[in-house]
Amino acid sequence: MNMAEGDTLISVDYEVFGKVQGVFFRKYTQAESKRLGLVGWVQNTDQGTVQGQLQGPISKVRHMQEWLETKGSPKSHIDRANFNNEKVILKLDYSDFQIVK
Repeated sequence: MNMAEGDTLISVDYEVFGKVQGVFFRKYTQAESKRLGLVGWVQNTDQGTVQGQLQGPISKVRHMQEWLETKGSPKSHIDRANFNNEKVILKLDYSDFQIVK
């Protein structure tokens, strides 16, 4: 993969299933996203899942997707993560990564 591809900005929606509420999942997701330089948001759903949107360079987004699928917060237990609405974007829609209440 050349640098240009790695720098392509993408946006992707996610939803994480499992024991992901009440285990600081949103806080860890925000911290990891900021560490990677990604923007977007995360929130709990009424269905007991966590959902949100990631935006940033494709290589960083891929890293975060893997984190959401396999790692999460220390006390979480992830069953699966769904990703959809992935698209290339020309500019970021957010200035940082927010926890939505």
